[in-house]
Amino acid sequence: MNLNQRAAGVLMHITSLPGPHGIGDFGPDAFRFVDWLQSAGQSLWQLLPITPIGPGDSPYQGVSAFAGSPWMVTLEPLLEKGWLAAVELPEGGFDASRVDYGRVLPWREQHLRAAAEGFAARATPTDRAAFAAWCQQQADWLEDYALFMAIRSPLGGRPWWDWTPELARREPAALAKVRKEQAAEIAFWRFVQWCFDTQIGALKTYANARGVSLMGDLPIFVAHDSADCWSHPELYHLDERFQTTVVAGVPPDALSAEGQRWGNPLYRWDRMAADGYAWWTARVRRALGSADVFRIDHFRGFAGYYEIPASSPDAKQGRWLQGPGRALFDAIAKALGPLPIVAEDLGFITDDVHELRDGCGFPGMKILQFGFGADAQHEFLPHMWPRPCVAYTGTHDNDTVLGWWRQAPTRERAFAGSYLACGEHDVHWAMIRACCNSVANLAVFPMQDVLGLGSEHRMNIPGVLGGNWSWRLRWDMLGPEPGRVLGLITAASGRGAIELLHLP
Repeated sequence: MNLNQRAAGVLMHITSLPGPHGIGDFGPDAFRFVDWLQSAGQSLWQLLPITPIGPGDSPYQGVSAFAGSPWMVTLEPLLEKGWLAAVELPEGGFDASRVDYGRVLPWREQHLRAAAEGFAARATPTDRAAFAAWCQQQADWLEDYALFMAIRSPLGGRPWWDWTPELARREPAALAKVRKEQAAEIAFWRFVQWCFDTQIGALKTYANARGVSLMGDLPIFVAHDSADCWSHPELYHLDERFQTTVVAGVPPDALSAEGQRWGNPLYRWDRMAADGYAWWTARVRRALGSADVFRIDHFRGFAGYYEIPASSPDAKQGRWLQGPGRALFDAIAKALGPLPIVAEDLGFITDDVHELRDGCGFPGMKILQFGFGADAQHEFLPHMWPRPCVAYTGTHDNDTVLGWWRQAPTRERAFAGSYLACGEHDVHWAMIRACCNSVANLAVFPMQDVLGLGSEHRMNIPGVLGGNWSWRLRWDMLGPEPGRVLGLITAASGRGAIELLHLP
């Protein structure tokens, strides 16, 4: 996808898709959604991270920066192949409006394990050869991930630094023993990842053929309890017991008196630089295998990052340090070519962040909801936007547009109503129209805003653990109007097929 051309798209995670199996996946509803995007004149589908989820069901704290989420693997192709005999829903089925992770994930894993056993027993020689070839191609990350999961799963998810010292230190004899004793478990996790890659590849091919590009999301940091940290502890600030010495976060500001202590381990950028940023190059190559373009979360951390002592309970104590800067992206681009990256440049942004973003040629982000808190010179108002940016009504971390309107201070709501010429009944369309009519090259809208939904449908409330990441679309929410109106606005602003206007 060319980030310098006018286009529009929708933000909705895979897990938010409809479907009978408790959570959105790469099944028939994903392909149906692509058809809907095409009919509405949209040329982009933005996803959240598709890596495994972590604490609080967050896709931003997964156990691997390279693996795909097992829970996005759809069961229909496994049935068609004969590897899975049947799919038995639990009594009463699953909630169509929310993801109940506690019910869905064990049920999903049970069926994936049955499919893996079916593959081992009944796969054709062609499928076995395809699986073996894929495992060989992906071995650089796959073997560590599968081994990590094979050790971790029987231990109830115990963090890797609490494993036996031999396994935590990755002593060859200990790893060889696990490979022998847990061969079936390792094969299971390989199989799930193969299914994931095959299925998202099919979805991407289908979407691209219909003029829809997939946009991924790459968190800057990895989780401490991850295959990445375990397999390459030398790349992170860890002590001799593999505990973090410093962690990531952001300092106190007007919204948070204690700042945000994320707890992710920080990179040893000097060691990454010494091998030409090989780990990052491999990570970006992997991301581009399943997306046409991707957003990098917390882009400012590459210019300068905030280091918090691991002993600190909050982010009040910390310091800013210089990030890898342009050298990182130059090294990746040298290996992979031009990088289709969108820089998440929100929050505390300094001149060095702008210089890095612009020097790399990456568009930044503009959030329209943020534009009404000051005066007419606010950088998030459409008349202030530069052409190389991605305009959003809001992101997965924001309230929905309707929810924002209902809770906004009186002054902000009055300003927005005057600027957008709207009221509560049409504020979502007014914001979508403002983004589309702006000079921004790309305009993206959360699906909840396209549907004009309230706060109860938001995806995430930052800083709140539990209850997030569970929203799901139902087809009965859609009807003909949202797609028709979105298509008209998109076409009229030069972002979609002009035929949608039905001009005489």
